[in-house]
Amino acid sequence: MAEVEILIGGRAFEVACQEGEQHYLQAAAKMLDDEAQVLANQIGRIPENRMLLMAGLMLADKTAGVEDRLRELEGKLAETEAQLTALKNADPEQVKIAVIPTEVTDTLAELAARAEALAATVEEKAG
Repeated sequence: MAEVEILIGGRAFEVACQEGEQHYLQAAAKMLDDEAQVLANQIGRIPENRMLLMAGLMLADKTAGVEDRLRELEGKLAETEAQLTALKNADPEQVKIAVIPTEVTDTLAELAARAEALAATVEEKAG
């Protein structure tokens, strides 16, 4: 067991934790200390047990809000994943392309050839 000194509300506490978990303990202590500092700034000096209780309640309130938001986002994610799965499993949309009859393409080609011949004739007479 590792012994770690943490500061909360300007007060030092010796806390034991598993080896390698000191960083997590320090991070948690900082969160609690931040809330204790808010209380100290608003109320002034208060008894240690009351300060820890109120700071813990403030953190619990924030945690509850984050958990509510997480549940909301997990619900939206589940909806989006369901829509994605439905789209992947859906039959692809068929696009119908009009087929131009051969007679029409032949007639258009003939008209284009006539127009080119007329243009050539006009160029000859103009030149």
